[in-house]
Amino acid sequence: MPNINLLPWRDAERKRRRQEFLLGTVAALAAAGLVWLIVNWQFQSAIDYQNERNQLLRNEIAALDKQITEILGLEQQKQRLIARMEIIEQLQRSRPEVVHLFDQLVRTLPEGVYLTSVNQNNKRLQLKGVAQSSTRVSTYMRNLDSSEWLADPALEVVQTIGTGEAGANFTLYANQVSKVSPEDAAAGQGGAQK
Repeated sequence: MPNINLLPWRDAERKRRRQEFLLGTVAALAAAGLVWLIVNWQFQSAIDYQNERNQLLRNEIAALDKQITEILGLEQQKQRLIARMEIIEQLQRSRPEVVHLFDQLVRTLPEGVYLTSVNQNNKRLQLKGVAQSSTRVSTYMRNLDSSEWLADPALEVVQTIGTGEAGANFTLYANQVSKVSPEDAAAGQGGAQK
């Protein structure tokens, strides 16, 4: 008698194919998961590397900003020192002017006039004094105008004291003329350029 296989071979074949398919799907999912992990790790390491570089740049920028503020502070200090040096040089150049000023005050003072006070505000002088007459005050103003160290005399007040030959109080203003020698001017410009 012939052998007849009554076992459901088609069901067994289907079951075997289904198992192979599930095994292949699991293997594909595992491979896809592994690829995803590797790609994710690569991207994460690239991101971490870039973040480290960015942090390094931020630190360097902060250090440079600190250096820039220090440099700006030094520049301001340098400008203050240069301004002080210029003032000192100007005072050094104008030191003889005080001597000339007092000399001119004495030389221009006519007989019969004397000063009671001299005030100076920058280059402007206020001269108060007493004169025997108002004509001597005008002579004094002409002398001041002809002086090489004083200029622009302007009379503010002349008050007659009493009657007769008693005299007059006066207040007048004059400007001090600054005369710097060419050597001093060249030395001052050379010092300012250093």
